[in-house]
Amino acid sequence: MNTPIVDFVKHYAESGVSRLHMPGHKGCGSLGVEQYDITEVDGADVLYSPDGVILQSENNASKLFKTAHTYYSTEGSSLCIKAMLAIATNGKSKTVLAARNVHKAFLYGAALLDLNVEWLYPQEAEHICSCVVSAEALKNKLQGMPELPSAVYVTSPDYLGNVQDIKGLAEVCHEFDVPLLVDNAHGAYLGFLKKSQHPIHLGADMCCDSAHKTLPVLTGGAYLHIGKKAPKEFCENARRFLSVFASTSPSYLIMQSLDMCNVELSDGLRDKLSKTVECVTELKTELLAHGFSLLGDEPLKITVDCASVGLDGEQVAEILRQNAVECELCDRDVVVLMFSPSTDGDAFLRVKTALLSQMIAENIDREFPKTAVPTKAMSIREALFAEQETVKVQNAIGRVCAAPKVSCPPAVPPIMSGEVITKDVVKILNYYGIQKIDVVK
Repeated sequence: MNTPIVDFVKHYAESGVSRLHMPGHKGCGSLGVEQYDITEVDGADVLYSPDGVILQSENNASKLFKTAHTYYSTEGSSLCIKAMLAIATNGKSKTVLAARNVHKAFLYGAALLDLNVEWLYPQEAEHICSCVVSAEALKNKLQGMPELPSAVYVTSPDYLGNVQDIKGLAEVCHEFDVPLLVDNAHGAYLGFLKKSQHPIHLGADMCCDSAHKTLPVLTGGAYLHIGKKAPKEFCENARRFLSVFASTSPSYLIMQSLDMCNVELSDGLRDKLSKTVECVTELKTELLAHGFSLLGDEPLKITVDCASVGLDGEQVAEILRQNAVECELCDRDVVVLMFSPSTDGDAFLRVKTALLSQMIAENIDREFPKTAVPTKAMSIREALFAEQETVKVQNAIGRVCAAPKVSCPPAVPPIMSGEVITKDVVKILNYYGIQKIDVVK
């Protein structure tokens, strides 16, 4: 498979041309990558209206992912999420039905588009990052809505590695003629398993992948995929809405890594992925045999349910650091470890050494806060752009959330803008160590 973007930039870097254009480093600098960091010069194509090397590279990716089209993003899935919402609601109802564990980029997109969001809640209290939705629950919800939404939106896999029943959810959505959108930020690799588990191949109409999370791509590289059976206007409007939310200065370094990733996906990465999945599965088996409890079923992720075996997640993360391992996410309950085809054998050995040295104890007696279903006092847009102030969470009861205080990772808000903060919400905020929150004045 060819690499049109990489080839163009390499030729430009070697041409010796005087760069009287952006960026200011002019192709020179101590990082060593400056010569390949260019802007949209003649022949380099334009990301959001391509007809040259970028379009050729995207067409390569579209063939690999088997989509109607795969669009590049150099601003992560955050850009793609906003674009998906705009595409799905363009000229239609401004209501979207979404599983509650959305990334905060969804919330910001909803605010910018002034969307009304109806929420799907988990049946049982669980970690803030998860909200598993059954096909039956989705069908019941859609049947009970006075007006069908413009789209159903779910996150799969979620931060803990829980995978939704995308096939079942897609079948329900299509029964009601409602498109299914999937935040697949953690699952770019799923289409290259021995049996594809990618949302697009399971019936999703649109999804985003953060290529940089699990594929050999620079941070910020992502895809917006549109399925072959999706409404034709999705492809017609995709570039327009990507450009609405995107920078006019896309990174050519990131685009080159997306371009080069196509070669790896077409030659050799599948075998590496298969071997990595085998190693992760073997490590999971050893941890389970040692007495650990694991969450989720994503093939490249290990989520240790530390609290269930008498351990504190943050302390376990520190033990891993002492063994030269940095985890993706930790809190009082869990430790999340993300693997990829680029993970070397030393990483597996270090994790094994660190975790199997731990003594397993009885479950830490913690009362997980029950799922809160707050009352909506104003729209997401009104609250997010309202005059606001920061208060301690214990003083926020009865106030309206303006902007959620949530770090990334995991970037999943425990309460949404426009909702009234209750005692149950405060319990959740306290549980996750959130001490202050922005409220509407």
